[in-house]
Amino acid sequence: MEEKEPKKVIALMSGTSCDSIDAGLCEVFPDMSVKLLQGINHPYPEHIRAKIFSAFRGDINIKELCQLNFAVGKCFADAANILIGEFGKPDFISSHGQTVYHYPFDEKLDNISLKSTLQIGESSVIAKETGCTVISNYREADIAQGGQGAPLVCFADNVWFKNSLVQNIGGISNVTVVSDECDTFGFDTGCGNIMIDYCVQKFFNQKYDKDGAIAAEGNICESWLDCLLQDEYYFLEPPKTTGREYFSTKYIENILKSAPPEAKDIIATLTALTAKTIAQAYERFIYPQVHVDTAVIGGGGAYNKTMMKFLRQYLPKRIELKTHEDYGISNNYKEVMAFALLGYCTYYGIPNNLPSCTGADKRVVLGKITGSL
Repeated sequence: MEEKEPKKVIALMSGTSCDSIDAGLCEVFPDMSVKLLQGINHPYPEHIRAKIFSAFRGDINIKELCQLNFAVGKCFADAANILIGEFGKPDFISSHGQTVYHYPFDEKLDNISLKSTLQIGESSVIAKETGCTVISNYREADIAQGGQGAPLVCFADNVWFKNSLVQNIGGISNVTVVSDECDTFGFDTGCGNIMIDYCVQKFFNQKYDKDGAIAAEGNICESWLDCLLQDEYYFLEPPKTTGREYFSTKYIENILKSAPPEAKDIIATLTALTAKTIAQAYERFIYPQVHVDTAVIGGGGAYNKTMMKFLRQYLPKRIELKTHEDYGISNNYKEVMAFALLGYCTYYGIPNNLPSCTGADKRVVLGKITGSL
């Protein structure tokens, strides 16, 4: 194996919320530490973002999906080129892409597994537009090994944290359990900001609930919350993952039929739902196995003061709440930093999935390389 050296990596990520393309110039070191040198949130062009949401809803045809793959690749390249224009070319680019469909279930057709995932943002377009080698498509190799292709950030959490519950609250909420008492494991606890964002857009014409201000003015409808907590996903044993395919527009509109009449109460209750499903996931699937006293919160939810208040309320008092910032890791760019690390491992041929988190049969090297290293 080639002796490892520090590498400059531009990592590109667009999450479930699809609020922007997160781009970060990182330096990755042989000890697997990552330093964020510069991060930007690059907005999608308005009509491209609208088309992505149409893809989420299943409202586009195969021609449009084909076109969107290349268009999103150009958007990712544009984000990378902003950093390249300021700092020069990196050693390579690591791109997660934009997930438009994730199906981690063991359904079969003619006895052939249909477990699958689809991230768009064509790597050949990124490579051509930036002149850089691109590592992309990380999830497929894990699924090919019988895994769910997620969560992948657990790999970085396992390197960067000790004896912690590392909780990301993005569009979807997911936790990594890092403990001396067991192998690292992780899973999606459930919905994060997807339903909150949808309802804030629907009722208040805002993209998201900044600082949890709207939720803070509302009251939790306990009867509706209890109803929402009965969803079967929350009771499934890990490993498990979820996404917009499950918490879809149809799903949200269906639950709104029984929602309280006051819009602010809807936002407050959905915010409480995210916090309570996290707390219940810990109680059901984590506390019986390990004793961990620290929860490290990241993602957009870490900036939602009402979300953090509810988490404090629902979690045991012995659990100390911290954020990624307490560890010198950006809440905003943590996943970007994680995919810089994943790309670094792909570059050097180091297995970078954790079967204890994804359910894969074995450890493998994730990612496909476009261009020459």
